[in-house]
Amino acid sequence: MSLDPITLSVIQAGLQQVCDEMDLSFSRAAFSPVIAEANDRSDGIYAAEDGALIAQGAGGLPVFVGVMQYSTRRLIEMIAAGDVAEPRPGDIYIVNDPYLGGTHLMDVRFARPFYRNGGLYCWLSNTGHWPDTGGAVPGGFSASATAVEQEGLRLPPVRLFKEGVLDPEIYAIICSNIRVADQRIGDVKAQAAALLVGEDRLGALMDRYGDDTVTAAIAELRRRAVQQMRAFIAEIAKGTHTATAWVDSDGVVNEPLAIRLSVTRDGDDLVFDFAGSSPPCLGPMNSVRATTLSSVYLAVRHIFPEVPISAGAFEPLKVAGIEGTFLDAQYPRPVSGCAAEVSQRIAEAVFAALVPALPDRVTAAPAGTSGNLALGGHDPERGRDFVMYQLSGGGYGGNAGHDGLSNGCSTIGISKAPPVEIMEQAFPVLYHHYALREGSGGAGRARGGFGLDYKVELRRGQAKASFVMDHGWVGPQGVLDGGDGAPNEVCVLRGSDRHVPAHLSKEQDIPLGPGDAVHVRTPGGGGYGNPLDRDPNLVQRDVELGYYTGAEAQRLFGVVLSGNVVDQTATAAFRKKQR
Repeated sequence: MSLDPITLSVIQAGLQQVCDEMDLSFSRAAFSPVIAEANDRSDGIYAAEDGALIAQGAGGLPVFVGVMQYSTRRLIEMIAAGDVAEPRPGDIYIVNDPYLGGTHLMDVRFARPFYRNGGLYCWLSNTGHWPDTGGAVPGGFSASATAVEQEGLRLPPVRLFKEGVLDPEIYAIICSNIRVADQRIGDVKAQAAALLVGEDRLGALMDRYGDDTVTAAIAELRRRAVQQMRAFIAEIAKGTHTATAWVDSDGVVNEPLAIRLSVTRDGDDLVFDFAGSSPPCLGPMNSVRATTLSSVYLAVRHIFPEVPISAGAFEPLKVAGIEGTFLDAQYPRPVSGCAAEVSQRIAEAVFAALVPALPDRVTAAPAGTSGNLALGGHDPERGRDFVMYQLSGGGYGGNAGHDGLSNGCSTIGISKAPPVEIMEQAFPVLYHHYALREGSGGAGRARGGFGLDYKVELRRGQAKASFVMDHGWVGPQGVLDGGDGAPNEVCVLRGSDRHVPAHLSKEQDIPLGPGDAVHVRTPGGGGYGNPLDRDPNLVQRDVELGYYTGAEAQRLFGVVLSGNVVDQTATAAFRKKQR
């Protein structure tokens, strides 16, 4: 079928709108702040035959772009093999098994079959971050886990809703294995309702344009995505580009893990080879295959955002060399750090490898950590247990056009930190401050953005703090002679004791009492280009805003200030000497 450009564009926008409305419905109805406020969720439409991505909400986490495609595909394969019950209208499957195309256990996926004229047309799927799925520590981020069972309840694909009715027995099993189970029903119903919204909106779109037209549009959009991605790949110089990114440690063995990457343009394809990366690790910083592939996809999406989201955009991107490394975790390796942390190190390696080939498109390294902090305990005033999950932003890397964004979301998502007012209302905590970490961006012609500085105190009761973060030893990489961003800093304040974890940004089960606090300073982004090439007027502006002192302006950027004015002669002489 031949489609005119206007109809194709309208259907493309319509499919996107279906997913956007699912996202909005999910967030507005969810109980947990991590979904309702931080938007740690995603919704999409996937092909009936192979789970290929058709459309995803613009407000969903980019890392779920590839992940839900693979988890839907595994569900389809398991149904075909007879390992999972055949779907019926109104069914909703639940799954969080990382090894079946997933991330970590806290990312719980729902999948609903969409029927049209009596046949299965596609799948509607979404993922939401549940604040707790059981396991050794509240929140699931067990820094010392050595097996996935220590991280929480692992669910294979099962029908949680059967013909539209919640299965009370399966739900009871889930609730018996997680903390604050009474609050999960709000998230479960919100997640299921979002898929109902998608079913209604997609049906209306197909009623308007006809099944054949929409089907033809989906196929054409996928074909064009392949074509557009290959056109952008042609911008990359032929040859092999290499880089290395480092994970601080696995949380158990205090030694760094290497992500070694070579990127080769092979005709119309781009091959990402991770051979030589570290072997599987003992602690929770392993990455499952689906997350590793999705991390590559989202990194390329950062570089070429013009390519529409579709399975076709991924077809020219080939990933090799992950077998036998910590980037292809097999059961029972723990994986709580894969989606939030290792995925960002993978993206950092992609950026570092390609910035020399695409200097006008690729940035220096962003903060690259989601700052996963979980507090779990008992609130005596309300007479109930709680699990609080905090994620936080950091600085983005500088680029050819401008300085890096300050307090930006993680590389793998668009999740924002929940407002402190919401957190203080929901949990027995008090934020002493929540501010930019001034001066944390790496120096460069375009400096890195600044990280975040916050301190949160437990007001009452008893709790335990656990966190899985990264970039504690070395800050995000600067590029083209730019400086590295400031590393992550975490300390726990208990009375007069100031505790810094041995792994710097990974530890679990730290007991807290009233008045105890956790102080976090997230990384700044890497600098882009030589700092001595930075416009002195921009340096002077940064000093005026309090980002740097006059002494730092001279030491980092070679700019000499006389009062609040740039001394052009002294600056030129100082920079000449520094070069």
